[in-house]
Amino acid sequence: MSVVLQVSDTHFGTEQPVVVEALLRLVQAQRPDLVVLSGDITQRARRNQFRAAGVFVERLAVPTTLVLPGNHDIPLFNLVARLLAPYANYQRVFGTALEPEFVSADLLVVGVNTTRPWRHKDGEVAVGQIARVCGRLQQAHATQLRLVVTHQPVHVTRPEDERNLLHGHREAVYAWASAGVDLILGGHIHLPYVRPLHERFSDLPRPVWVVQAGTAVSSRVRGGIPNSVNVIRYTPAERPRHCLVERWDHDALSRCFTLVDQTTIGLTRSGGT
Repeated sequence: MSVVLQVSDTHFGTEQPVVVEALLRLVQAQRPDLVVLSGDITQRARRNQFRAAGVFVERLAVPTTLVLPGNHDIPLFNLVARLLAPYANYQRVFGTALEPEFVSADLLVVGVNTTRPWRHKDGEVAVGQIARVCGRLQQAHATQLRLVVTHQPVHVTRPEDERNLLHGHREAVYAWASAGVDLILGGHIHLPYVRPLHERFSDLPRPVWVVQAGTAVSSRVRGGIPNSVNVIRYTPAERPRHCLVERWDHDALSRCFTLVDQTTIGLTRSGGT
């Protein structure tokens, strides 16, 4: 079995130490093969906030992490830095790659940098990025679970979140579905849910699911939803082929993350893809 932990919107600078420690205990218990940080690692893209995030990642002590920037990881008030070196502080800690990938026998995970310095908080995916992801998906083995990670969502469940949809998401969803994506992971709106994309695009060529994560450790929770992370489990040998997505919420009384929801997702494979 391969285990992926999705952690999003940590917003270091607003982190809650008790929740951070609880998350570290969850990681020790679950022992994921990969931890995905799907953006908004910091609150204001400051050096000390990135340093704190870097310490957190080191303390995870997992084999691999895949880290993507979010809109909060670009300077907001320092306009010179925002225009000339928007990712400088991010790259000091997490390296130069803004669109990392992870490949194993069971998994193909492709990161997409949807941030844009000229946008305040909106995300965007370009034609070239869509094509690059399609190329990687088309190279996947039939046994691999195929994940694409963006920061802004490609599907929302509340009318007030429509404005937060990723610009270019429609073109991306249809192209990536045709290329074989199984799950599209996102964050940004601090609202966890697992939903089929057929809810938004009824004529997709194959089933694709959206896996949205809440805010993992920040005090910036919304709508009464507690801090939350996702765990994805996949065993390619199991039949029928499927993956399991679990939602783990932080419980303030026990000071632990607890399992609150599970979604079993059937995986289709046709034409050898």
